[in-house]
Amino acid sequence: MKVRNMKISIKSDEELFNEVKEVCGKLERGEKVKKHEGISFESLGAMRKILTEKRLRILKTIKKNHPQSIYELAKMLHRDIKNTFNDVQFLAQAGLIELKKTKNGREKTTPMVNYDKILLEIPV
Repeated sequence: MKVRNMKISIKSDEELFNEVKEVCGKLERGEKVKKHEGISFESLGAMRKILTEKRLRILKTIKKNHPQSIYELAKMLHRDIKNTFNDVQFLAQAGLIELKKTKNGREKTTPMVNYDKILLEIPV
């Protein structure tokens, strides 16, 4: 099995803008651009607001137990369905969870984590 990593970095708005500007310049010149996957946060504090202990537990549970729905995930975590749903939606918007809608009788949303590790990069 191939190990996939999710890269999370801390970058200021200026650093992110300069990175985008550099990529656009390469594209305009017809140069190849390396595919970049990951999520950037403006600060460590902003990252901590998204990656709370409860949300990290959600990620680990999805990866390990492969729940077929958010309801099933909430039961595994012994959490309220509404709070679990809100956290899953938040993580999906941040790009940390993929949601797959299926309809087999009743429509359900299956949460998926398609990476094995989260790598954190903090500039010093």
